[in-house]
Amino acid sequence: MIGRLSGILLEKNPPQLLVDVGGVGYEVDVSMSTFYNLPGVGEKVVLFTHQAIREDAHLLFGFGHAEERAVFRQLIKITGVGARTALSILSGMSIADLAQAVTLQEAGRLVKVPGIGKKTAERLLLELKGKLGADIGAGGVHAAPDSQSDILNALLALGYSDKEALLALKTVPAGASVSDGIKQALKALSKG
Repeated sequence: MIGRLSGILLEKNPPQLLVDVGGVGYEVDVSMSTFYNLPGVGEKVVLFTHQAIREDAHLLFGFGHAEERAVFRQLIKITGVGARTALSILSGMSIADLAQAVTLQEAGRLVKVPGIGKKTAERLLLELKGKLGADIGAGGVHAAPDSQSDILNALLALGYSDKEALLALKTVPAGASVSDGIKQALKALSKG
C-alpha cells in the first residue's frame, strides 16, 4: 500500500497531479482544498495517500494532511459513497465544516456539495455521527481549549441538544473560565 509520496510536483491539472518520486511519475487525484495549498510546479511536495485497487484500475488519492486522509477513509466506508464522491465532499467543505454539519445534523449543508443528494446526505449524517461530529469539532479540528469542551459537556449534561449547546458556546469569549462560560452560555440560551 502506498501511504505517502514525497517528490517533485510535475503537473497540476485539477483534480489530478503528477508527482515524480525517484524517477517514477505517480498520478494522484486530490481534493480542491489540498490542490489550493500545493506548491508550484517543479517544487517538492509531500502527500499522504490512499491507494484504491479496483478490478479495472489502481487509483491513488492524495491529501495535504493525515487528518484529511482519515476523514476520506471514513467517508468511503459509507454505502453509496465512493472515492470520487468523498473527494467532492472534501473539496466542497472543510473538515471543520463537515464535522459541524454532522454534529448539528444539517443535511442542507451537505446537499450543496455537487453529487450529494438528500438521501446520501442523510446517510452520511447518520453514519458519521459519533465518528466525526462533536468529538472532532471539540478536540480535533478546532482544538478547542479544555474550558470550551468542559462548558460544552456541562450544557449537554444539563439536557441541551448538541445544536443548542454549540450555538450557546459561540457566545462565550475565548479564554473564559468554565464557571463564567457556563453562566454566559445559559444566559444566551435563556434569551433564545
